[in-house]
Amino acid sequence: MQFYEPSTSAVLVALAVTLAAGLATGLGGLLVVFARGPNPRLLAFGLAFAGGAMVYVSLTEIFSKSVASFTLAYDARLGFTYATFAFLAGVLLIMGIDMIVPNPHDTLAADDPELREHNREYIKRVGLMTAVAITAHNFPEGLATFFATLGNPAVGMPLALAIAIHNIPEGIAIAIPVYFATGNKGYALGASLASGLAEPVGAIIGFGLLSSFLNDAVFGVVFGVIAGVMVFLAIDELLPAAKRYAKGHETVYGLVSGMGVLAISLVLFKW
Repeated sequence: MQFYEPSTSAVLVALAVTLAAGLATGLGGLLVVFARGPNPRLLAFGLAFAGGAMVYVSLTEIFSKSVASFTLAYDARLGFTYATFAFLAGVLLIMGIDMIVPNPHDTLAADDPELREHNREYIKRVGLMTAVAITAHNFPEGLATFFATLGNPAVGMPLALAIAIHNIPEGIAIAIPVYFATGNKGYALGASLASGLAEPVGAIIGFGLLSSFLNDAVFGVVFGVIAGVMVFLAIDELLPAAKRYAKGHETVYGLVSGMGVLAISLVLFKW
């Protein structure tokens, strides 16, 4: 079984893409401290767009890479079987994380009356718990972006864009309670940025653990798990959140647009 040693430049590119996606949480923080807030219908479209892109790339490209990697390691029949098991393992992994540390970012909004009614100490605790929960969810997202880009930048970069869009409302959710509790724009922005840094940290830890074992089978496991994680996140978080903000057909338009743009981008990358 062949082992892989990715070049330093490939690792740095993958890490840079992951860092850029993670720091999109800072844009969410900026929207809180320097603007009235995002347009709800535009936010709905953006979340659904990211969800559609993530589902499409996961089921067409990332899962296929898992099948191909397992096939190289074993054979075609076992390749598809093991990729399916890896995909389901990814779903179970992120489901377990979600059960242990629920992601609360969809329950907080800039115009939530509870943020005005409760005292600052309570809101400060809410902000801390929100940051911890979102940070926990950002680790597997960073790992997914990193390995997808390392395996094929044409797949990883569109995925990173989808995750970046997804990270904007997470930054908003972190910055709102911090800004309300402290009145400090720097703290609010810093908290949202710090949570986003969990993505490149997750990538570094994951690569550090797996770099000595990179072969076809390991890539098969990684890509299968990534596909499962991304599909679960899109269905469990992005699409319900988009529907919550939508006032018309923004969710379905965003979903179809995300799939379409991602499909076209992958076609162009292959030419």
